[in-house]
Amino acid sequence: MTDPLRGAVLGHPIGHSKSPALHNAAYAALGAELGYSAIDVQEPALEGFLAQVRAEKHWYGLSVTMPLKNVAVGLMDELTPTARALGAVNTIVCTQTPAGVTHLRGDNTDVAGLVNALRHAGVAERPRAAILGGGGTAVSAVAALVQLGAPEITVFVRNLAKGSDVLAVAANLGVAISVELFDGAADALAGFDVVISTLPPRGADALAHAFAAQGAAVAGALLLDAAYDPWPSALAQAWERAGGGVVAGIEMLLYQGVEQVKLFTVAAGYSALDTEQVGDVMDVMCDAIGVHRRDPHEQNMAG
Repeated sequence: MTDPLRGAVLGHPIGHSKSPALHNAAYAALGAELGYSAIDVQEPALEGFLAQVRAEKHWYGLSVTMPLKNVAVGLMDELTPTARALGAVNTIVCTQTPAGVTHLRGDNTDVAGLVNALRHAGVAERPRAAILGGGGTAVSAVAALVQLGAPEITVFVRNLAKGSDVLAVAANLGVAISVELFDGAADALAGFDVVISTLPPRGADALAHAFAAQGAAVAGALLLDAAYDPWPSALAQAWERAGGGVVAGIEMLLYQGVEQVKLFTVAAGYSALDTEQVGDVMDVMCDAIGVHRRDPHEQNMAG
C-alpha cells in the first residue's frame, strides 16, 4: 500500500492550528486517502520548504497562515486572479504537469471564509466597516467587505507604512479607504457596523482594554476576530459586554477550509464534490471544531 498524498498547514507559530482537525475530518468523511498535518515554517525557510515540496512530488496542497501569506506570492508558479489582486496566498494547490514537475498554484480562500462567516452572522447591507491590522489577512478583509457592499473602509495600523498593501488592493477594487493610526481605534470602533480584526493572538488585548474604558455601546454591530486561540479573545469579550455581536475566527476558518477541501480533493485526483458531499464535509468539519452544524441552505454559500 502506498503512502497517502500529503497536505499541511504552514505558519509560525502553528501548534494552535485547528486546520488538521478540519481537513482530516473532511477527507475521512469523503473516504479520501489524504494525509494532512501542521508544519512550523518561518518566512526565511518557506522558499526552501517549497523546493522540497516540488522535489518530493507527493503533495496535493498546502494551507498558508501567518506570517507567510504575503511572502508566498513570489514563490508560486501561478497565481489565481484573486491571489494576484490581493498579493496574498493562503492556499497552494499542488499538481503534476505531464512532464512530471510539481506545479504550485497560489490561491486565496480567505475572502470566501470572511464573507460567508459574516453572512452567517447576519451582516448588515452596505456596512460601515473597519479593519484592524494591515497584513495578509487584512487585504482579504478588504475584498470581503467589497463583496458585502461596504461603501468605504477604515483600516487601523500601528505604522502607516503597513497600509500600503491595503491601499493598493482597495484601489484595484474601486473602494474608498482611509488608513489611520491604531492609537485612535478605541475611540472610533463604536461608529462601525462591522469590524474585522486581523491581528495575531493577543494582538488586540491593549485595544480591548482601551475600548472597554470608553463605555461605548455597539448594539447590532459585528466584530469578527480572525484570531481564535485563545478564545474568547479580550477584544471579543469587550465587544460583547458593549452589546455587540461576535463572530469567532473559527467560523472564517471553517468556511475557507471548505473551499480548500474542494480544491485539494480535485488536485489529488478525486472528482469535484457534489452538493451532498459539500454538506457532509461541512457537517463533519463543524463537529471537528465544536461549532454547530449549518442549515442546509447555508452549505453551498458562494465561495
